[in-house]
Amino acid sequence: MDNGASSYRRFLDGDESGIVEIIRDYKDGLMLYLNGFVQNIHTAEDLMEDTFVRLVAKRPKFSARYSFKTWLYTIGRNVAIDYLRHNSKMLPASGEELQREKSEEAGLEQSYLREEQKILLHGAMGRLKLEYRQVLYLSFFEDFDNAQIAAVMKKSKRQIENLMYRAKMSLKSELEKEGFVYEGL
Repeated sequence: MDNGASSYRRFLDGDESGIVEIIRDYKDGLMLYLNGFVQNIHTAEDLMEDTFVRLVAKRPKFSARYSFKTWLYTIGRNVAIDYLRHNSKMLPASGEELQREKSEEAGLEQSYLREEQKILLHGAMGRLKLEYRQVLYLSFFEDFDNAQIAAVMKKSKRQIENLMYRAKMSLKSELEKEGFVYEGL
């Protein structure tokens, strides 16, 4: 389904509908991936928009070394890391605001993650370390293989294999606490 590359090429050639297709196809998954970094769906939405703005404004060169989706998620990851680096000393929001954001976030997640198993899995993943959430999200929800995950996370394939094993063990422990066993682990 990797028509993102052809849509991006069309966009670079002047066809504005190419970027519209990219945004339509990748916005939801990218936003949820970025939410794993910032734990705030509104901030994740802003970072997702910043990622697409970067595509439009800077028009970076895409090479077919990786899939378009891998390349796009790598750009999104870099945007999220830059955001975290610059905003690490932000003041926490009020309790009421956090509760409202959590309920909005849950609604958005549930609309994207339709299957009950994936909703439970996503909730348990939220309690894991950032690296574990990141590697599991890319594998379970975006169907990335280890090579693609390694490219996004800027690690070796072997590091990803080790990280994936530790993340799955940690997730399995979290799920067992809830009395749930996920067959994919």
